Amino acid sequence: MTINPANILIRKGTPQDKIAIAKFQLKMAWETELLELDQAVVEAGVQKIFDEPVRGSYWVAEHQGKLVGSLLVLFEWSDWRNGDVLWIHSVYISPEFRNFGIFKKMYLQLKKLVEESGNYRGLRLYVDKTNQNAQKVYKALGMTNEHYELFEWLK
Repeated sequence: MTINPANILIRKGTPQDKIAIAKFQLKMAWETELLELDQAVVEAGVQKIFDEPVRGSYWVAEHQGKLVGSLLVLFEWSDWRNGDVLWIHSVYISPEFRNFGIFKKMYLQLKKLVEESGNYRGLRLYVDKTNQNAQKVYKALGMTNEHYELFEWLK
């Protein structure tokens, strides 16, 4: 199968996309970390973004009326830059639609949004250290990992 990225619609997600986005998250957790998440918890988590858009927004990739990918954008206030940095989270592209530039198209749309905004200052994301394929994509788009290491504590 060959997909022309020009035939992929990138748009802000809507509450009607909740089930598809949640399914993407379940698949991603299993694919990347062999984690089996609770579907009801994930669906509630996705719904929270639609209920409280101040937290962030989902962006989806659509092909012929079917969702084939999604990502979550969250806001991080930067006092150094006096504006928000957009964090890209939860990136998932359906396996049969990978390697056709869909994430690139999503990223470039977000980058344009940042460039045209008076408040947004940049884009960030984190990636599993073992996910070499994703790292190659991000580097090809001009992203770097020069400045920060991510540390975390999770309950």
